[in-house]
Amino acid sequence: MFPTSLDAFLGLIHHHGEAAYSLMFGYAMAHTLLLAIFAGYAAQAGALELGPLIAVCWAGTFTGDIIRFWVGRRFGTRWLGRWPRIERAVRLVARLADRHALWMVLVHRFPYGIRGIAGFAYGASSLSWPLFLALNFVAAGLWSATTVLAGYAFGFVAEKTLSDAASGLGVAMLVVFLGLAWVLSRRLERVIERG
Repeated sequence: MFPTSLDAFLGLIHHHGEAAYSLMFGYAMAHTLLLAIFAGYAAQAGALELGPLIAVCWAGTFTGDIIRFWVGRRFGTRWLGRWPRIERAVRLVARLADRHALWMVLVHRFPYGIRGIAGFAYGASSLSWPLFLALNFVAAGLWSATTVLAGYAFGFVAEKTLSDAASGLGVAMLVVFLGLAWVLSRRLERVIERG
């Protein structure tokens, strides 16, 4: 039942496309960068459609941050008292959002550690609902298009450079690409933490 090759896995995704789009909506709400990149790769392979995939990721990440913003606005940071490290991070991001709202909202989805807490921090900051909604809409579109198209581009390059006989090499290249995306995301997170 479980696919043993990349082609079989992509076939499974294609066969269960509606479930795959629903899964991507849920994962985009959590800002999972690597899955969005892989979904772009799957779109290039024909298992998913590119336009609907970008739209689903856009809607998911937009919705997820609206929910986190509402929680942050409603409860502030007091509900995080049991997790002091997370509470400090949320307060730091809230202070940064008070000073640099435009840039924070536009780039927070890319660094690994900040993605999950930024929406709460924006709610705890002085950022207004209308400004947040406008910036979040644009930022969600940028994030979904960038991540899905990065995976799509990788799939295009892999298809052009590898033959079917070397599909094991294609899987290895995909793993290396996803690993590099994760490492770069972690480094960007550290740079933002230092700043």
